[in-house]
Amino acid sequence: MNKNDLVGLVSTKTGMSRNDATRAVDGVFDAITAALKNGDEVRLVGFGTFTVASRAASEGRNPRTGEKIQIPASKQPKFKAGKGLKDAIN
Repeated sequence: MNKNDLVGLVSTKTGMSRNDATRAVDGVFDAITAALKNGDEVRLVGFGTFTVASRAASEGRNPRTGEKIQIPASKQPKFKAGKGLKDAIN
């Protein structure tokens, strides 16, 4: 499923117009992104939790040349599925 499929499904399930559903989906994505940027976690009970994890700098190798390279520290978004989502899938 891609974003257009998701918007279509939200539109169908809620009775919203496609434009309203697009704004709603974009609004949810923007809110989650903004919260993660601020270092907050987003906890949706029964669905899951979005968090930010810090990845330390490390040393890697260029696969073509074998040369050592430095991989800079970064922040990575993480998602942990909640019990409700896990139960729905299984």
